[in-house]
Amino acid sequence: MFNLSKLEHTLRLQPHLLGLPINEAVKGELEGLFLDKVIAKLGLCISVYDIESIDGGFIFPNEGAPTYTVKFRLIMFRPFVGEIISAKLKESNADGLRLSLGFFDDIHIPKLLMPEPSRAKPDSENKNQVKWIWSFNDEEYLIDGYDEIRFRVQNIKFPEIPNEQKESKPFAPMEIIGSLVSDGGLGPISWWV
Repeated sequence: MFNLSKLEHTLRLQPHLLGLPINEAVKGELEGLFLDKVIAKLGLCISVYDIESIDGGFIFPNEGAPTYTVKFRLIMFRPFVGEIISAKLKESNADGLRLSLGFFDDIHIPKLLMPEPSRAKPDSENKNQVKWIWSFNDEEYLIDGYDEIRFRVQNIKFPEIPNEQKESKPFAPMEIIGSLVSDGGLGPISWWV
């Protein structure tokens, strides 16, 4: 779920930061650049793990700030395909479920990857939402959002940034597609206790 990724970046350090120890100033700038941002094919940056080297410090003509080449490692969130993760229900509609880990909300369980046979019924408490029900051995199991939901990572997508935003929903630079189809153990935790 979490990985270390090694990166190299050319960083221009603002003059007002030169009074700080160089490692502290560079780490602060790296955190401002990378924290809570998605890097394509790597995942969501959680933290700067360490700085391996800081080279340079050159001041180029017409600039009043030194430029450094920094090699560092980031802690990245990128689950692997097949990994089992627990998340909370964020939204339930006719297309499937939207789940959240708290720090990451772009998890989608499409209706095709819900346990069979499943059906959606309108939610009387929340307009424009549905409650999904799984039928198994003549019993009905409800996905109601009270329990954590275990799902299997089916795919991770890094869509290209659109030139124009056509839809009303915000652009998600990383999306996780999950599945509740299994021989057992996936879905709300209350189903299995």
